[in-house]
Amino acid sequence: MSTLTLTRHTRQLPRRHPKLFLGAAALFWFALYQALNPASEALVAAASVDRGSPLGAALQFFLYDTPKVLLLLTAVVFVMGMINSYFTPQRTRALLAGRTEGVANVMAASLGIVTPFCSCSAVPLFIGFVQAGVPLGVTFSFLISAPMVNEVALALLFGLFGWKIAALYMGLGLTVAIVAGWVIGRLRMEAHLEDWVREMPQVQAAAAGDGMTLADRIEAGYTSVREIVGKVWPYILAGIAVGAAIHGWVPQDFMASFMGRDAWWSVPLAVLIGVPMYTNAAGIIPIVQALLAKGAALGTVLAFMMSVIALSLPEMIILRKVLKLRLIATFAGVVAAGILIVGYVFNAVL
Repeated sequence: MSTLTLTRHTRQLPRRHPKLFLGAAALFWFALYQALNPASEALVAAASVDRGSPLGAALQFFLYDTPKVLLLLTAVVFVMGMINSYFTPQRTRALLAGRTEGVANVMAASLGIVTPFCSCSAVPLFIGFVQAGVPLGVTFSFLISAPMVNEVALALLFGLFGWKIAALYMGLGLTVAIVAGWVIGRLRMEAHLEDWVREMPQVQAAAAGDGMTLADRIEAGYTSVREIVGKVWPYILAGIAVGAAIHGWVPQDFMASFMGRDAWWSVPLAVLIGVPMYTNAAGIIPIVQALLAKGAALGTVLAFMMSVIALSLPEMIILRKVLKLRLIATFAGVVAAGILIVGYVFNAVL
């Protein structure tokens, strides 16, 4: 059998035998994941670098975390791409349309975990929700949850820190999204939407069946990997490089004094530093890993991570197209207050 024929059969496997393909892909992924640590140690040894030196520690961190994060990201984006084929933005909008506040805030925040979202889609999603009659506070619960408590963040947190930290982050993120959306809804700030948004005609939201096969959903997973991993890998490399530098050269005492639980100002400072940063969960989590390893307090680090993802300055600039400044300021203030409370509570308890 020629190489060209073998390649053709391999490409057709997901379409012809989707279950076999998924099983083989899972086994291959697991084998690669198990080989990461010995491979990184061997590469550091081959580079003739002292493993105990700052350079050796930084190099091992980079060589181990880069493929690890990319493998975790590829797997979770592929799986969530398949799941997202059930939860399109149109179907999400239909599920939330006509719901009352409270329960709808919980639904919106939960749907944010499994719905594709990025800053560039904030305006069309917002407009679609408003046209479908989704309450303003419910819309904000979704807009806060979708970038902050997404599948990429949860998968990377699980892979790097374990299920307890991942579950903690998910619970905190959902709580901030639900409460912040509910508060914004109670403030009745619909008048602070831009005039052209309020004047748009209402539309009937409907979710039609998609009729997709398992092979079609595998293709949707492929597409998600190409689009998301292809877009975020530079942020991942940059984040891991920064994390490696912190891991190798920053003294633990310095980080503990700067971001430790005893410094009362560390939580608001972390939020202020995080807001203007433009990155995503994949880029910020390696930095979070290095900060925690160097003695930074968990509450402070979680506040930093949440502010980077949920209060992204570029996203607020994009939302300015549909929101007046007072509503943007209220949104930022309510979310920031929730993040500050999270940071202080966990620094006090843990």
